[in-house]
Amino acid sequence: MASNKDSFEQSKIVITALKALLIIFIFLFSIDLMGDAFELLGENAAQSLIYATTNPFIGLFIGLLVTAIIQSSSTSTSMIVAMVASGSITMSDAVPMIMGANIGTTLTSTIVSLGFITRKNEFRKALAASTVHDFFNILTVLILFPLEYYYGLVSSISQQITGFFLDQGKSDSSSNFGFKLFDVIPITKYIIAFIDNSLLSIVFSFAMLFGSIKLLSRLIYKLMIGESQGKLSKFIFDKSLKSFSWGAVITAGVQSSSVTTSLVVPFVATGKVSLKNATPFIMGANIGTTITAFIAVLFESSTAMSIAVTHLLFNLVGVAVFLPSQYLRNIPIRLAHGFGALTINYRLAGVAYIIFTFFIIPFTLIYFNRNAAEIKEITYQVAFEGEISEKKVISVTAKNKRYGSVLGVSPHPLTYNAKDDVLNIYRSNDVLFINDRFYLIKQEGFCWDDQEAQGKYSMCIENILPEWKRNGLSFDSVYVFKQSFYTPDKDTTHYLYHISIEDKVLIKKEQFTKAGELILSEEVSDIKTK
Repeated sequence: MASNKDSFEQSKIVITALKALLIIFIFLFSIDLMGDAFELLGENAAQSLIYATTNPFIGLFIGLLVTAIIQSSSTSTSMIVAMVASGSITMSDAVPMIMGANIGTTLTSTIVSLGFITRKNEFRKALAASTVHDFFNILTVLILFPLEYYYGLVSSISQQITGFFLDQGKSDSSSNFGFKLFDVIPITKYIIAFIDNSLLSIVFSFAMLFGSIKLLSRLIYKLMIGESQGKLSKFIFDKSLKSFSWGAVITAGVQSSSVTTSLVVPFVATGKVSLKNATPFIMGANIGTTITAFIAVLFESSTAMSIAVTHLLFNLVGVAVFLPSQYLRNIPIRLAHGFGALTINYRLAGVAYIIFTFFIIPFTLIYFNRNAAEIKEITYQVAFEGEISEKKVISVTAKNKRYGSVLGVSPHPLTYNAKDDVLNIYRSNDVLFINDRFYLIKQEGFCWDDQEAQGKYSMCIENILPEWKRNGLSFDSVYVFKQSFYTPDKDTTHYLYHISIEDKVLIKKEQFTKAGELILSEEVSDIKTK
């Protein structure tokens, strides 16, 4: 009898494991399908997406709104991974969206707390338990968003961390995006060809993505939590470090911080767990939910991996600031307690909080910041092997900010390189950063050494032009940098870059062979301000 029971349990485990593998396969497939669909968006749709996310404030609240509506930060961050890897948005534009997604995901637990609205004392505790997650993420955004806005700190650190784990020479082009199996058997290509509509393909892939996360969440939730809820208050929440660890582990398994943080609300509302003991669990849940983004970037480009690292880094910084210090940890707790007390006299305060925080305020700020970035279309003349073609790019610079990006739209097919065509540019005092490379703004003849995937090189300031005129265009303060490689077996010996320091635009790039022959030249030919 016992052997039959054991056999039944083993069969149940095997079936559950097969279900989980199938759901994960569907999840990875939906990410790949979404990436291909974004690549096929029409030029106008792609540019609209670029314009919308370039303003960091708009990107922040788009991430918040989308996550609040679908109530899943796992889904929204996976979508962001697909958009970045397909080249629809830049890495720096995605970071504020990740921050917004972390705030938007807290809506679920706040809605759960409304279930106690008819019981005065329990509603106060429930709302405090749900909003402590809100305040923790909002405070973390208040710390990191200005650093990203002015200095690109989060995106640059994420790219550096990614560089330690991935091959620096790996291309970031969208052609490398996708789960390897789907490159061997191009199922996604067949499906997109069958649907024959990029927008419908995105909707279809989103439905698969959202459904797979929900199914996997429900499956693992039953395994890990379903039969042991009564033990949670005694075993999980007794110590801060243990509570934090369980929050991270359970959420990583469930792949939804919305589920695990919502689980805490009834425990706090009924007095089984104090808000003080539940807060470390909620912080751990923020760490655990980042596992979804890492699954989404399996076999992907380093740019996509940087998004997953950004998601993890954001939550780690929040935990590092608030968890170790009892005083700092009490800040979101006190705010949550104060807001919970407010609801005793004004029951509708909870509903008003949801409407204003997650919908009215984001829409209002998006509206007033819609013109906070200057957008230009720049046409480049590209000379390659005697042939001249054109490449159109979009230059975006946020007003009152030493930061901008140049994103390629229709690059020359023979010279395409993602790191050359998607430039994240910002200036800090006398240093100009372009992607992972820096340029010192000093006097003529100044040189320094650096290294990249092609090898070690010397960068020198060849010339400083007070004015550069060509094709009816004029730029002030143009620096000419010469990049010379030390590696003798390389065909390319050096590049020349003409960079407008004030406009933060790479206006000319030349590539030379060992014999000094010019083999590639790109030069600005036209600029249209939108």
